[in-house]
Order: sequence, then structure tokens, then C-alpha cells
Amino acid sequence: MDKVIRLRLALLTVLSLVVLLAFLPAISGSQLGAVFGSRAGDSLLTVAFLDVGQGDAIYIETPDGVQMLIDGGPDSSILRELGREMPFWDRTIDVILATHPDKDHIGGLVDVLTRYEVANIIRTENDSDTAVSSAFIFSTEEEQSTLHIAKAGEVIRLGASTTLTIYSPASDTSNWESNTSSIVGQLKYGEIEFMLTGDAPIGIEDYLAKTYGQSLQSEVLKLGHHGSKTSTGEAFLAAVAPELAVVSASIDNRYGHPHAEVIDRVESRGIEVLSTAKLGAIILKSDGERVWTE
Repeated sequence: MDKVIRLRLALLTVLSLVVLLAFLPAISGSQLGAVFGSRAGDSLLTVAFLDVGQGDAIYIETPDGVQMLIDGGPDSSILRELGREMPFWDRTIDVILATHPDKDHIGGLVDVLTRYEVANIIRTENDSDTAVSSAFIFSTEEEQSTLHIAKAGEVIRLGASTTLTIYSPASDTSNWESNTSSIVGQLKYGEIEFMLTGDAPIGIEDYLAKTYGQSLQSEVLKLGHHGSKTSTGEAFLAAVAPELAVVSASIDNRYGHPHAEVIDRVESRGIEVLSTAKLGAIILKSDGERVWTE
């Protein structure tokens, strides 16, 4: 009888530990802790630059099954794009990161927060007086997700195998111009890195190149500000030294993105350019040693 009681107590202890771990906060500590996904992975990292027109939206699924959405484009077209990448029955997202509060980056996130349960939201202090920014803030409060303010030097662990290192901003962005406040991060899986820039301008890029140098090196670069001439300066390109550059923009947009001088600058370095305006959603896969288009 004593052996039976001891066995039951041991089982109860194990079950209690499992329940406790299940409810631990997903993001914590001076460096952000692991975000635990409930889905089984396939040993490949997926980074999908979604076709949301004139805007940014990047869906990430790690080999551990952690799902992250960086920005959501200008409108509800993000739901169509997510529906193509996620199982129809999946209504949860582990992390949403809003690079900055412009409509072409956060407009669609209001719809995402309505349809999906979102565990964690990462943003900066930067805000604007626009209706879409107010709607996004209201939606994040209604969602009751864990909110984190991004700061340079933090490392976000997306499961056991993948990290996102924050390089910018380095301080409170409350009074910054919105593009300047963009979160710039480097996604890393194995030996493969993706440099994701929001709409960060050349001034920020030059600061990062001077401060971090070769640490910025990445196989893939998301061109800043949809390929605008306000981003993708020579110093930053030299530091990142990508093999592949991605432009997220709509076809024949009124801004002329991507600007010809930026494409010339990139291609003169032998960097391949892929654009959502021409190709639609751009799906990249990586096994940690190489990266390819699907």
C-alpha cells in the first residue's frame, strides 16, 4: 500500500510540474525567455514575406512550431495571407511584433487581434494620433496579451532553436519620428540570419553599421521602407552583406517603391532582389545551413 501511495504522489508531483510550466510567462527576464509553441515543427524555419499590397507583413514559423507575425500590412488582406500559411483551424499566434505605428504596418493587426488569440505583443513607446494607431492600442489592451517594449540588446528566444536580436531602438521612442522608431531585428536559425528593418532610415542604418559592424551580417535583408531611397545606405549594405534582398510593396504604387537607385545599389553588389509586387508572397525556408525560396 505504501508503494502505491508513493507512486501516486510521484505522479501528482510530475503532473503539477507540467501544469506549472504550461502557465509560466512566455516572455521574461533581462533577456527575453523562450516563447513556447504548442505545434510540432518540421526542422525548417519559414519566413514568409506576405503579399499585403503597399505595406509590410512577415510571418515566421520556427522549427519548434513558434509562430510570429512582424507587422500586418494596411488592412484585412493580412487575414487572407495568414489563412494561406496557417492551418484553417489554428486561431493562435505566439508573438506579434509591431515595428512602428504607421498604417501600412499596423492597420491589419487590428483584424489579426480580432480573429486570433495572441499571447505576446512587442512594440515600442512610439505612438501617433491617427485613428488606426488608436485602434491598435485599444485592440492590444482588449487582447490582454503580455506586452513588451523592445530595446536594443535584447534577445528574444523563439523556442529552442531560433532567436530574434533587437538592434534598434536603443532608447525611449515616444517623441521620435515614426519611421526612425522602427524596431530593427536579426532573426537567426543555425548559421542563417535575416535582417528585418521596418522603415528604419539611413541615419539609423549608419548608426547600426558603425556600432555593430559585422554582427549585422545576414543572408537575407528586408529592404527598409519598401525599397525607398530613404533607406538601404551603402554602409548598412556593406555591413549586412546579404545574398538576397526582399522588397515588400504593391505594384505600380504611388510612391515609386522600390526606387531605382536603391535597386541599382543592391544589384551592383551581386545581391538578388525579390519583390512581392512581382511575385506575390515570398516564402523562404531554411534548415539552418542554407536558405531558399519555396
